[in-house]
Amino acid sequence: MPTGDPFDILIVGAGPTGLFAAYYAGFRGLSTAIVDSLPEAGGQVTAMYPEKMIYDVGGFPAVRGRDLVQGLVDQAAPWKPTYLLGRKAETVTENGDGFDVVLDGGEIVKARSILISAGIGEFTPRPLPAGDGWLGRGMVHFVPSLQAHAGQHVVVVGGGDSAFDWVLALHPVAASVTLVHRRAKFRAAESIVREAQALGVRIITDAEVTKFIDVDGALDSVEIAVKGAEPVVLPAQSVVAALGFTADLGPIESWGLEIDHRAVAVDSTMATARDRVYAAGDVASYPGKVKLIATGFGEAATAVNNIAVKLDPEAHLFPGHSSNAE
Repeated sequence: MPTGDPFDILIVGAGPTGLFAAYYAGFRGLSTAIVDSLPEAGGQVTAMYPEKMIYDVGGFPAVRGRDLVQGLVDQAAPWKPTYLLGRKAETVTENGDGFDVVLDGGEIVKARSILISAGIGEFTPRPLPAGDGWLGRGMVHFVPSLQAHAGQHVVVVGGGDSAFDWVLALHPVAASVTLVHRRAKFRAAESIVREAQALGVRIITDAEVTKFIDVDGALDSVEIAVKGAEPVVLPAQSVVAALGFTADLGPIESWGLEIDHRAVAVDSTMATARDRVYAAGDVASYPGKVKLIATGFGEAATAVNNIAVKLDPEAHLFPGHSSNAE
């Protein structure tokens, strides 16, 4: 259990925005703790697409998800943030000039301020009805390791960006990759659809996976119902059900904040409706918001600088450039 003086900032959410906030808070001389319900740092990037390439982070033409997370952890490391992983922040009560934050295991973390960087909150993958009972036995929602599917026949179900991202990532290592989508049109960006088509990936539309077929207890193939045609049976040692997910903010919704479409409303300083509570990244909402990792980095710096002034009115809002730090 954390003991001693209160942390200057408790960061709720250990995704890219939270990790960058931990670095920036250290740069400003503020002590931090980071709490996240997931067992590893990285948030959705680590849990959902560690092997996928990310193309919209400044300075990186392309960076693998897990490599981005490791770089952010290394960047924050000199400032020694305290990680409280695998734990959820449940309740927040005021205690003098700060807060007592109770975690789901009963621990109490004292903090002078809070920065919420919880992304989309708690996420639950949408189920594939035919795959009931197959999760972890041949069906996955995300691909933590591409090599785990090396040499396999893989069927990806879905029509969004994530489905096509998995198709493109798996194509070089799998024996075959087939995409199955229940509509004729895709939600994914046209550019990645064209890329998959150019690779010769088999794409079956107006179709649904209706049956998982096992041999000796292991997934061997799947049956696909195709609109206006006979069912198709494809070899499959793995099915990636990339059907999206539902999300909610969980306990954060009860913290006395203004909630706007499952996000936390903030002003231009990233302050919420509750004093000394700020938000940054996908969880923060304001007019004109663009949900990008790059946006979250800027919001984290804005929040931390304003927190620094809130905690010490004599501090400067702009501390100078980090390149000038010794």
